[in-house]
Amino acid sequence: MHRANIVPMTHSKTSFVASTLLATAIAFTPYLAAGAENTFDKTFTVTGPNTRIELDNPSGNVDIHVGKDGQVHIHAKVTPGGWSLFGNGEKSAQEIVSNPPLEQRGDTIRIGKNSTYLKNVSIDYTIEVPKDTQLDAGLASGGLTVNRLRGPINVSTASGYTHIYQIEREVQVTAASGSVDIGTVSGYVRVSSASGSIEISDVKGDVKANAASGSIRVDRPADRVDVSSVSGSIKINGADNDVKAHVISGPISVIGNPSSNRFWELKTVSGSVDIQVPHSASFLLSAEATSGDIRTSIPVIIEEQNKHSLRAHIGTSSGRVEVHTVSGEIQVNGT
Repeated sequence: MHRANIVPMTHSKTSFVASTLLATAIAFTPYLAAGAENTFDKTFTVTGPNTRIELDNPSGNVDIHVGKDGQVHIHAKVTPGGWSLFGNGEKSAQEIVSNPPLEQRGDTIRIGKNSTYLKNVSIDYTIEVPKDTQLDAGLASGGLTVNRLRGPINVSTASGYTHIYQIEREVQVTAASGSVDIGTVSGYVRVSSASGSIEISDVKGDVKANAASGSIRVDRPADRVDVSSVSGSIKINGADNDVKAHVISGPISVIGNPSSNRFWELKTVSGSVDIQVPHSASFLLSAEATSGDIRTSIPVIIEEQNKHSLRAHIGTSSGRVEVHTVSGEIQVNGT
């Protein structure tokens, strides 16, 4: 039997291997410290009453709010993603800092438009704009906050939150995945979400919202409400105008007053329907529950009733409420 000779590694060989491993680790480690300092600032002068921001951001959060009149100030922080199939993130970040993806055409500021090199990086923007600004934004991954603009606001997001407040004109949002929160809007609101909750409050114009999967809540609407969800609850609080709420799987709750010739149409396939109205409300109630009870705690004049349906007058019947559920109960209570 032959014994293998084991030769101890010398100090010089050990140092060489350690140095090689260290150099390799450095070469493939993201430049986090350097990336934290990758920022740029740019100020544009605008003159017209309708400043327009056109924004595309593949990755990163965006905060847009009112600053000084006559100028748009952009502060950006670029975070590299390290080495990947898309290349060197630090190199891409430095290229962006040296050549920011910004462009001005009159009073239109384009941010991130037609930029093919925004790969393996994330850009967080803080943008100050005049109040008379309208926005057209698209975000792939990241949150968006917009505050106190005149609008209109048109937003499309793939993944991330959307918060929009104090807008004087219409707001339109399309979200693939992520929560949507909209409040205090003087114009109308349109929201479509594939997956995520929707909350809308204090809108003077009409509200239309639909969700494939997610809850919808509307508070204090001043005009008509038209909402639908495939799977998720619908809650409407303070409804004094027409209401249309449809759900395939989920409950519906509406608090308000359907009087004065208003029409409420509430339908769910699987879920309960809860209606709360003032004791002084006046409407014609038509309710049908294929499998479930129908209960009322306010005085009604029954016109027609059987085990799963009810037609009744409340007050002088100036409004109209139609409720349908296949599986679930219906309740009408006084507030």
